[in-house]
Amino acid sequence: MKIGLGSDHNAFEMKETIKEYIKELGHEVYDYGCADSCSEVDYPEVAFQVASDINANKIERGILVCGTGIGVAIAAGKVPGIRAALCHDVYSAERAQKSNNAQVLTMGAKIIGIELAKAVVKTYLESEFTGGNSGRKIQQISDREQEFLKGASV
Repeated sequence: MKIGLGSDHNAFEMKETIKEYIKELGHEVYDYGCADSCSEVDYPEVAFQVASDINANKIERGILVCGTGIGVAIAAGKVPGIRAALCHDVYSAERAQKSNNAQVLTMGAKIIGIELAKAVVKTYLESEFTGGNSGRKIQQISDREQEFLKGASV
């Protein structure tokens, strides 16, 4: 699988460790930055690019890391069609994919340790969307998103 990986400066070290781990799992990794932990890097542009490349079918899934994982989840979720899930445990990571077909996993480097982060990543990458009742709900979200993009109100 082609995985887009990105972070801000707060999560650079975790991103680098996760990058090597994803390779060990047999996936291709596309590193969207940041390049080091010394320079302050704002995460929105990294998150937007990963999410946009998922929509463009350049990558299949994304993993984004910042201090808490919240900011990158919000930013990635602003790209139409993208579902980003903040996960700090393996059950949530599994459900993010199986029930919600989340194309982007986000985590907080200041929240989760590296060994748990690896387990979350592995679970997320090994999980597949199951459809069923969840498919109906995802379709409702997608339909409503399209309505909002066309200017409909709540």
